[in-house]
Amino acid sequence: MSCGRSSKKKEQHLTPLEKLAGEYGDRWVWTAFAPVCKAFVAVVAGRRTLHFAKRLVAAVQVAVVGIPLFVSDQLRHYTTALLRAYGKKIPVPRPAGKRGRKPNPKLQPPPELQYAQVVKRYRKNRVVSVTTRVIFGCAEAIQARLAAGPVSRTINTAFVERSNATLRHHNSRLARKRYTFAKKADPFDQHLWFLIAYYHFVRPHHSLRQSQEQPGPRCWSPRTPAMAAGKTDHVWSLYELLTFRVPEGGDA
Repeated sequence: MSCGRSSKKKEQHLTPLEKLAGEYGDRWVWTAFAPVCKAFVAVVAGRRTLHFAKRLVAAVQVAVVGIPLFVSDQLRHYTTALLRAYGKKIPVPRPAGKRGRKPNPKLQPPPELQYAQVVKRYRKNRVVSVTTRVIFGCAEAIQARLAAGPVSRTINTAFVERSNATLRHHNSRLARKRYTFAKKADPFDQHLWFLIAYYHFVRPHHSLRQSQEQPGPRCWSPRTPAMAAGKTDHVWSLYELLTFRVPEGGDA
């Protein structure tokens, strides 16, 4: 998850009325990243609130079949959003001898929901320790799932942090401690979505390249995240991306 300035003022300069308007201040980019194909599963731009955390998880539900393994930082909104999206309602019996309205059902995480957090401790703006914490599921099941995967053997957020660095490198509005913050939300969102499309279809990812069976001057064939995800069979040109016509009522 990365942060960009996308309004007329920075957060610390807002007046009480501007804070109520909701059109000023910081604008966060919420991202869900798939480390296997190096693709952004879901992207949501908005405030750092529970509402946008739920929007991100809802977008993941639409894009991914089943329940993937979730790993994030220690932001508390993720726990609530995941529980509300994947949790099962368990009825609560009324206490014996008591009258009144029946208690509301409680949300319980299903056994297949596995979620872990990376907890970083800071001292004088420097990371002094990094630990992990299992929120949903058991540590043994999560470690077994990581061991069976092709990417990582440990609980970490290195992949999404690296993808966020790529976004900051290509979009100066997302850079930290810079004067290049956006003045309006719409141009910020348009630039963001163009960058996401360019990253997926046009820009080959070094770690996704494949070796060619036939010998030649080029030993490797480039691949983009969209190719690794099975969305296309070739690296797009910028002209192809800009002239692609999205089907009416559908997604690219």
